[in-house]
Amino acid sequence: MIDYRLPEKCNGVPADCQALVDALCRVAITLSRKIARGPLEGAFAAEVGRNTGGDSQKALDVEADLAFADAVIGCGVRWLASEEQDGVLEIDPNGSLALAIDPLDGSSNIDVNVSIGTIFSVFDAKADGEASFLRPAREQIAAGYFIYGPQTALILTFGAGVLHYVLDPIDLQFKLINDQLVIPENAREFAINASNYRHWSRPVRAYIDDCLAGDEGPRSKNFNMRWVASLVAETHRILSRGGIFLYPADSRPGYEKGRLRVVYECAPIAFLVEQAGGKATTGTDRVLDQTAQTLHQRTPFVFGSADKVDRVTAYHDLPDQEVSALFGTRGLFRG
Repeated sequence: MIDYRLPEKCNGVPADCQALVDALCRVAITLSRKIARGPLEGAFAAEVGRNTGGDSQKALDVEADLAFADAVIGCGVRWLASEEQDGVLEIDPNGSLALAIDPLDGSSNIDVNVSIGTIFSVFDAKADGEASFLRPAREQIAAGYFIYGPQTALILTFGAGVLHYVLDPIDLQFKLINDQLVIPENAREFAINASNYRHWSRPVRAYIDDCLAGDEGPRSKNFNMRWVASLVAETHRILSRGGIFLYPADSRPGYEKGRLRVVYECAPIAFLVEQAGGKATTGTDRVLDQTAQTLHQRTPFVFGSADKVDRVTAYHDLPDQEVSALFGTRGLFRG
């Protein structure tokens, strides 16, 4: 199912982890083929309810959730936490792993043919289900995502670099194409939903203002803006060609502490990004040093090329004044 021609430094991956990843791959292949058929598969983009966080649930969200839960039986998983469920499910009392999963990230894009994906995170299981996930994010032993797009790909880390697999549609095998994925440093791209500009904090507005000022501003270069509204698609682009992604907290009700979930989205993406040489923060603090207090806790999220993420942190560290003007006057971080 997956080509385990891992680089030498990845030797010693737990057998249960390999079995688990193979099980996830089987479901991903099924989802990939179903997604590729689009409306020919029926009304899987129809809204069928709301999940525990109040987000819209599509029919395929529910189907994917059930499929992954069934697939991991017998793969060493003791605890399963899903973004689509309220609590933790015990799969096997004798299992050694705890799996957190967002079965179908970006499902609002299903009916417009934009890339969506599956995000997952693996911890060593503890005796208590919730405690297996409510712990420092740096304690993950594996993380990855599937992206269902023009190609179906798997991006995976066991803590020794990032592996990039692509699904061969002929033999339905995930084949390793890059055993050391590294984020490029010089991309002139940022991703943010600019329609929320008026709700952002001053440091975030100042950072984006300086990007938009282009070669006439303190950055002395022109930038392009991207926004797909699919976390896996944004992550895949940044891992492939660099840049920065920002989903900050803002002043709208329900967004004061960010919108993306620590356990199901930010922790696994942060693990991948750091393993690829980038950084991932809340805007001020390292995500992998965070400990979620609840399974569905949300957080601001900034990740990408290390120098760009550091710059956002620096903007937050300045006194609350005209940040952009201060940077321009003093010539800080130019270029």
